[in-house]
Amino acid sequence: MSSMALEKDTPLGFLYNNSVTVALADTYTSFSERRAALGLSNPGTVENIAREVQRDVFLNNYTFSGLRADLTKAFSISPLFQVSHAFSMGSQGLPPYTFAALFGTNKIFMQGNVDNEGQLATRFNYRWTPSLVTKTQVQIAPGNQSMMQFDNEYTGDDFTASLKTLNPSIIDGGLTGIFIGSYLQSVTPSLALGLEAIWQRAALNQGPETALSYCAKYKGSDWVASAQLAAGGAISTSYWRRLTDKVEAGVDLNLQFAGLSGAGMMGGPIRKEGVTTVGAKYDFRMSTFRAQVDSTGKLSCLLEKRVAPMVQLTFASEMDHVKGAAKIGLAVSIEAGSEELQEQQAAPAQIPF
Repeated sequence: MSSMALEKDTPLGFLYNNSVTVALADTYTSFSERRAALGLSNPGTVENIAREVQRDVFLNNYTFSGLRADLTKAFSISPLFQVSHAFSMGSQGLPPYTFAALFGTNKIFMQGNVDNEGQLATRFNYRWTPSLVTKTQVQIAPGNQSMMQFDNEYTGDDFTASLKTLNPSIIDGGLTGIFIGSYLQSVTPSLALGLEAIWQRAALNQGPETALSYCAKYKGSDWVASAQLAAGGAISTSYWRRLTDKVEAGVDLNLQFAGLSGAGMMGGPIRKEGVTTVGAKYDFRMSTFRAQVDSTGKLSCLLEKRVAPMVQLTFASEMDHVKGAAKIGLAVSIEAGSEELQEQQAAPAQIPF
């Protein structure tokens, strides 16, 4: 007996054996086939829409000051398991000592670190399917300073949808916290359009606030341009280009129109603030050099040099010509592992970072 005959004999068979359901299914199948014929690729996420400039070229996520030493010990590659000890001196943003542990498989990623002041930060990611990943972050610090974040990200063939919550709570009798939903869709092989919606409520005695922003990303053969428009009038644009096989350059422009969303109608002046940053990245055989300069007078550079297979030196510097201030940082990173581990030929796990 065929499955269709069984479906018709079930009590709920009328739900999927009627003309309306069949027409909707045929329409969806036809739309999916035409969509696949366009050859669209996944555009990434709204959060990382300017990743090529802000994370690959610029050194904002890499710079530091003072002295730093990182000692990492790897115990296995697949699954990935390693621990590290980080020491710092003379740095304003880094604690003197931090211990961290990391474990990752094809489905699970776990990371935790604790510093000498008792601040604890953990991450736990789980891949439900090849497309759906749930990410959690928890930070606990002395003085009742804590943060909890949940992020569910679905990666399709030509789109990415994400739902993120920060410090959600219903303990006080109502919903509080920050909720962020984003969607980025490829409409052509080169162009992607998206939006991001934010709903937040700090406390029950305060009304909720909402905001909606729009973004676009265009990808050429060797360049990428992106733009974002926030609800308050903020505009962010970026442009990345690969000059050669080892040289990348990027430009980022941020404009803030304070008072555009209401202060101007109340008689207050509209303040216009903007910062433009230009940076470049050079990849050499055993080192990487990044440099950037912005319109506020800050000049920064960072050099990462691999002096041995397990040893890396990092030099960072920043000079503020307007304030007349300068910062310098020097770090050494040592990676340790047994000879058996170094000779392993196993493929690394596809960890859901």
